[in-house]
Amino acid sequence: MAASRRMSEPDRADRRYLIALGSNIRHTRHGSPRKVVAAALVALEASGIRVDKVSRIHDTAPMGPSRRTYANAAAIVAASLDPAELLAVLQSIEAEFGRLRRGRAWRERVLDLDVILWSGGTWVSPGLVVPHLSFRERSFVLGPAAQIAGDWRDPITGLTMRQLNARLNRERAVPVGSVRRS
Repeated sequence: MAASRRMSEPDRADRRYLIALGSNIRHTRHGSPRKVVAAALVALEASGIRVDKVSRIHDTAPMGPSRRTYANAAAIVAASLDPAELLAVLQSIEAEFGRLRRGRAWRERVLDLDVILWSGGTWVSPGLVVPHLSFRERSFVLGPAAQIAGDWRDPITGLTMRQLNARLNRERAVPVGSVRRS
């Protein structure tokens, strides 16, 4: 069984990933959240992960109780690592930037790096599910992703990043009769 799984996966050197990057806290060495995102891309390269394409950095509203604006981007990267191995590298980079993985969820963070998709389709292991479970509802992920990986398909829905982004951000008509006139 393991041999057939290996054959269906991309060659180790050809594994490509869509990574989401975010920051909403100034870093003492790197500076503003936008500069933290840029520095994280340099750190990815320094860890042996090839950065092939990067979206522009988007300023986005926070989710949850945080009040600080986020700087968000997406990157297409290539590595010989499987998704769990890549996650370990991403978490190591987050820790180098001072990210603490304790306390309440949705808190401010100096750096957040998430595996969104990979060229091998789906992946489930302890602590990691690819595609990312919530990315379809997050415009701060889909906007940058559609910019650089618009034709990449979600292996669950079959929709492209461009289609998912359009669906999430389309204006919805107000149902007839739901508007009261004074």
